[in-house]
Amino acid sequence: MSETWTVLKVLQWTTEYFFQKGLDQPRSDAEVLLAHALNLERIQLYLRHDQPLSESELARYREMIRRRASREPTQYITGKQEFWSLEFEVGPSVLVPRPETEVLVERVLEAGTADGARVLDVGTGSGAIAVALARERPAWTIVATDVSLKALLTARKNIERHGVSDRVFLVAGRLLGFMAPERAGFDLIVSNPPYVASKDLPKLPPEVRDHEPLTALEGGGAEGAGTLFAILEQAPRYLKPGGHVFVEFGSDQKDVLVRWMEAAGGYEAFEVFEDYAGLPRILHARSKR
Repeated sequence: MSETWTVLKVLQWTTEYFFQKGLDQPRSDAEVLLAHALNLERIQLYLRHDQPLSESELARYREMIRRRASREPTQYITGKQEFWSLEFEVGPSVLVPRPETEVLVERVLEAGTADGARVLDVGTGSGAIAVALARERPAWTIVATDVSLKALLTARKNIERHGVSDRVFLVAGRLLGFMAPERAGFDLIVSNPPYVASKDLPKLPPEVRDHEPLTALEGGGAEGAGTLFAILEQAPRYLKPGGHVFVEFGSDQKDVLVRWMEAAGGYEAFEVFEDYAGLPRILHARSKR
């Protein structure tokens, strides 16, 4: 007689297996993957803890366990990630949206930019920032760019999914070079650009280092701030006088960014904000009036 695998028994076994594999959140990963395999919400697993799994359900779940044990991100296995209380499609062509990037969205929304603003999202990836801003500010028009065509395809799906395709427009291009500065005139530029130093890539968790797109991680230069500097250097020419630029950066890059901003022209003021963990994470600067 074959062994009966209930929801609870499968969760217990998987949690222990993931723990032995050194995963940081073995129970949470087990629950997320099983809920996805059974097309349930996580809370429903506990309402059905004694429900047996069919052979096809077990087979589907085993494949997910195999992928997660190889350190593939849970979000790539399920194909989704929550950001700003919205569900986004994600995959290997885009970074998984992080909670700290919600701080970037919060700070942009607090900037007091008027209705009818023109906003540029540089390196949009999954489109999470652009969609979140469009949902919160229906009167804004947002141009979202990315150098990766695959990323733009994912962003397009998310933009359409959340009903903002009439206000978020995608453009293929690197940084701000997709249009002439004299035609820009943006009120606000926002970006979560690549900012990992090459020397730090081997230190990243395997979920990030081996699975997320390198072009969205590596920032260039000894400090990993090359892309950040390029955006900040170009931004004043693309902003209206007194316009805002917000960029996310690595928590160890505050000093080098502050030194760069103190020596830079084109800005009248700047400030640094911390993320939810109390780490420096967001730079806000205002162009000269």
